[in-house]
Amino acid sequence: MIALIDFASGNLRSAQKALLKVGADVRVVRRPEEINGARAVVLPGVGAFDDCMQALRKQELMGAVREFIKTGKPFLGICVGYQALFDRSEEFNSCAAGLEIFPGKVVRFSDKTGLKVPQIGWNQLNIVRRECPIFQGIPTGSYVYFVHSYFPKPADSAITATETTYGEPFASSVWRDNVYATQFHPEKSQAVGLQLLKNFVALSQ
Repeated sequence: MIALIDFASGNLRSAQKALLKVGADVRVVRRPEEINGARAVVLPGVGAFDDCMQALRKQELMGAVREFIKTGKPFLGICVGYQALFDRSEEFNSCAAGLEIFPGKVVRFSDKTGLKVPQIGWNQLNIVRRECPIFQGIPTGSYVYFVHSYFPKPADSAITATETTYGEPFASSVWRDNVYATQFHPEKSQAVGLQLLKNFVALSQ
């Protein structure tokens, strides 16, 4: 069973449908005890960093997520669920602490790039860690779908799995041990996204 965390995020249903499409047994969870027995966890998200962290805290899921990650079982963060893994965010002068799984902060695209912010649409992946399990069978240069104004800047560049350039290069995904996270939305990235999710599901079997 893969636990899909529901903290009132707008893309929950699309993430659920995509996971079901690749053969996952999915359970939507809202409380820490519902994660018990899960073979993998997915934290999806759209919206603001603070809203995500406040919802996780209110639902008593902060500690549950940290404890699950310690088990060594696969964990996937998507979009704001990716950003939540870092120490903090600069979004709206955020004061909320992140999950602090990875050192680093979430920053906004520079206005000096001359590009439209938020980035909404398709962009390419430069796969810098070819050995990353969730990118098996996905060619570098593949297009995936983004909706974001902010992105994490990992303090440890070694965790970066893919880079994407939008005015400036940024870590569009990271990987360390059992933790995977993407700034893009695999559930909206058609065949490439479904392959990524299929790879992730296979890690839990």
